[in-house]
Amino acid sequence: MAFTIKVNGTDRSVDVDEDTPLLWVLRDDLALTGTKFGCGVAMCGACTVHMDGQPLRSCSMPVSAVTGEITTIEAVDGREAKAVQDAWIAHDVPQCGYCQSGQVMSAVALLRENPKPDDRDIDLAMNGNLCRCATYVRIRAAIHSAAKALEA
Repeated sequence: MAFTIKVNGTDRSVDVDEDTPLLWVLRDDLALTGTKFGCGVAMCGACTVHMDGQPLRSCSMPVSAVTGEITTIEAVDGREAKAVQDAWIAHDVPQCGYCQSGQVMSAVALLRENPKPDDRDIDLAMNGNLCRCATYVRIRAAIHSAAKALEA
């Protein structure tokens, strides 16, 4: 079945089964491999993308249910994205790096919705983004730094 979805600002057509997860459409059909497969059941956050600016687990979203514009790690931009990327580097957040695209997408969505998050806000927003290297303390510190950078 043919579907047209808007990804990173461009309408893209794919011919896949309607229940094909968005993750596999992005990776296999559109060659956008920055979004990672982790658990396959929306529990780890490695597959997080934005749909109309809101974080979405692409591994559990059938392509037929996509109703908004998808943004992947390859195209996330703006003040919040730059602040998060700079803070990630400053705090040495990435270790193995596998979860990083999902973590960054969730952090950017948080800061766009709440530019001054406290620890609880961060923990709630990032809940479900698992890091097998356990860099959670660094992730929280980086989000606080990104929030401060956005105040300037």
